[in-house]
Amino acid sequence: MSKRSSVFPIRSFSIFPALAFAAALGAPLFVADAAHADFRVCNGTQNLVGVAIGYRAEEGWTTEGWWQVPASTCATLIEGELKSRYYYLYAEDAARGGRWTGDINMCVAENEFKIAGVQDCFARGHQRMGFKEYDTGRQGSWMVQLSDTPATQEGQN
Repeated sequence: MSKRSSVFPIRSFSIFPALAFAAALGAPLFVADAAHADFRVCNGTQNLVGVAIGYRAEEGWTTEGWWQVPASTCATLIEGELKSRYYYLYAEDAARGGRWTGDINMCVAENEFKIAGVQDCFARGHQRMGFKEYDTGRQGSWMVQLSDTPATQEGQN
C-alpha cells in the first residue's frame, strides 16, 4: 500500500474565529455542556493524527474519515447520543507513520470518505485496514485516548 503520510483531509472546523467575531460584536456566547453525548477521540501524542471510524448504521456497515486531530487536542467523530454498542477506530500518525489498529477489517480511502459496506474493499477501489473494536456497553458517549504507548485508554465521558 502506498499512502502519503501527509494526506488527512480536514473533517472538522474551528469555531474559534466565529466565537471571536461574536464576542467582538458583544453577542452572548453559549458553550455546550461538556457532558453531552458523542464519540470523541483525543490525541495524546505530539504529532498530527488522522482518524477513521466504523459503525453499524441503519443502511449497514459504514466507515468515515479522515479527521485531522492535532497534538494534544480532541475531535468529535459522532455527535449526539450513540446509537450502536460497537464502534471501530483506525488512526495513523501523520509524522511518524505509527498506527492504532485492530483485527476488524474495514474499508478506507486515501482522501475524505464515507463508505457503505466493509466487503470487497480492493475491488471497489478502496484500501482495507484493521480497525480496533470499542464496546461502549451502550453508553450514550465514549472517548478514546490515543497515546504513544501501545495501550489505548478508553472510557465514557
